[in-house]
Amino acid sequence: MADQQLTTDILILGTGGAGLMAALHAFWHDPTLDITLVSKGLLGKSGCTRMVQGGYNVALDPKDSIQAHFEDTVKGGAFLNDQDLAWTLVEDAPRIVRELENRIGCLFDRAPHGRIHQKAFAGQSFDRTVHVGDLTGIEIMARLRDQVFATNVRCLEATRGLELLTASPNGEVIGVLLLDIQTGEFIVVRAKAVILCTGAGPLMYQRSACAQEKAMDGIAMAYRAGAHLMDMEMVQFHPTGMVVPGSNLNGALLEEGLRGAGAYLFNNQAERFMVRYDAERMERSTRDRVSRASFLEIRAGRGTDNGGVWVDVSHLGARFVEQNFAGMRERCLRIGFDLAREKVEVCPTAHFNMGGIRINKGGFTNLQGLFAAGEDSAGVHGANRLGGNGVAESTVFGARVGESVAQWVKGREHAQPDPSQIQETKAQANGFLENDNRESPWPLRDELGKLMWNQVGIVRTGAALEVAIKSIKALQDQAKATGALGVRAFNPTWQQALDLQNLLTASELIARSALLRQDSRGAHFREDFPQTDHANWLKNIYVSRNGDGPKLWTEPVKLTRIGLT
Repeated sequence: MADQQLTTDILILGTGGAGLMAALHAFWHDPTLDITLVSKGLLGKSGCTRMVQGGYNVALDPKDSIQAHFEDTVKGGAFLNDQDLAWTLVEDAPRIVRELENRIGCLFDRAPHGRIHQKAFAGQSFDRTVHVGDLTGIEIMARLRDQVFATNVRCLEATRGLELLTASPNGEVIGVLLLDIQTGEFIVVRAKAVILCTGAGPLMYQRSACAQEKAMDGIAMAYRAGAHLMDMEMVQFHPTGMVVPGSNLNGALLEEGLRGAGAYLFNNQAERFMVRYDAERMERSTRDRVSRASFLEIRAGRGTDNGGVWVDVSHLGARFVEQNFAGMRERCLRIGFDLAREKVEVCPTAHFNMGGIRINKGGFTNLQGLFAAGEDSAGVHGANRLGGNGVAESTVFGARVGESVAQWVKGREHAQPDPSQIQETKAQANGFLENDNRESPWPLRDELGKLMWNQVGIVRTGAALEVAIKSIKALQDQAKATGALGVRAFNPTWQQALDLQNLLTASELIARSALLRQDSRGAHFREDFPQTDHANWLKNIYVSRNGDGPKLWTEPVKLTRIGLT
């Protein structure tokens, strides 16, 4: 079977908020560019942006300010943020949210006075979350998709990236080898620039709220190509994932707006347990603190029979809940709970990677020709992301990287990929299909989920992390012998075997970074180092590939705008 060949100016992997904004802004900057989007699922119907319930943080109210938004973001990130990136987020957000409404066509909820309505979210000093009920992501993605369809941007759906193609000796990224999931055919793409917007997604954890096609593809490919990653130990666990044993809804989110509106969290003794962990902010504390508190309550035997806690908004009034959280109420009704009138069982769930590829404000990485935005990148959120800053990041930096790349590719020529790299990658991918003696990847995926949840989860220790690293290495060896039978087209077990390789790569980087960091900060909590140690650990941890394994190092955080407070 001959490979398909494609030559394009800009190749964008990922079609969430970051990817679509990058495509639109590159096209608007120069409509003559040949731009290609690659979606592992269906355009506008897959990924995590469309799953956003809560909203978009932006300082619009005259009583609010971008400085206040910035300080909330940096303090919420335990001062690990790249402050220049965090400032870019809050400075650009007002312009981008107006662009979403006035140019792209999003219809955000309005307040009685006619301005955009902004609701309360946890961890913030002002009500600044723009929303569309509790289905904000669906509105943003639908309108972005409409705008992309109105351009000449090419879109390859049900297609995944296998490997970044690089030129020797400097490692410049010159294209990507793709796999068409629908046909099983390979596509060799030559590109002047590649933008990674695959959305990361901590699906290596037993309980996760991410879209199921996520597998850390972008981060794993970037690592193998030689990109510098940072803050990989910082994995966010959302405190209110639904507890529905045996259901696909298990781990699905009840969003931040519940706690922002005044939800209570109870243990099995009917105590509002947050008083023990953050008596000032209670349930409106940051996600890292609330998730850790819930985990510790459950571990202490004060959880529900299913290993959760209770969230309750019934005291806010049934009509209020029905009007403001209709989407979440509908999901709860499907599993037998009426969110408007009774408490619902929840548990922390893996939600977001603060770590990822190191970028600057334009989305540039250390590799020429490779750019990144959204959850594939790192630095904006530091050690913990505030609810509502995620979709803001994806659209702000998606727009920026699109414009950066549109300028950067001018006058550049396409390079010819190395045939040996293409053949080696194809052989590895085919090896998971063309062998009748291979084991199924599904049991190893389950084993990895339990391992990461128990050893590299919400509460960590050095001993557990050392065990985890050894176990991950063993799983990596076992995963080489996994594979699938049957045809190439739409073979989910083959895709799972490919996903597993990337998840194991990212899992090792998370565990090794977590072992190196000997303090507790944001989402990273070490029971053997429970204090935040600014004197010794106000540092970012970086990782890059060194031969067959990772090299880790640290660099001090640059407090360019605000100091420790």
